[in-house]
Amino acid sequence: MRIVRSANYTKVLKEQIKFISLDSKNRALAFKGEIDKKINDLVFMPYKCRKSIYFEDESKRDLIYKGYTIVYKIDEIKEIITILGMKKYNNTI
Repeated sequence: MRIVRSANYTKVLKEQIKFISLDSKNRALAFKGEIDKKINDLVFMPYKCRKSIYFEDESKRDLIYKGYTIVYKIDEIKEIITILGMKKYNNTI
């Protein structure tokens, strides 16, 4: 399997890295490296994460990382994992 990152995901990730870098460029780079590693590890076990709470589809999964939900879709026929987007957990009432 190979990983494809959608334009939406790439845009949100860049915005988040820019925000983190306002505080610390090293933390921003570390965050990007850690999140890329988690995503790249999906090729070994694509179904290890929970079924997405945002979709009624077994092929869409939620990777949880440091309060972020990274939604991805598994296409077994094409052997592609598409990273669809990323959302920060927000605990506002």
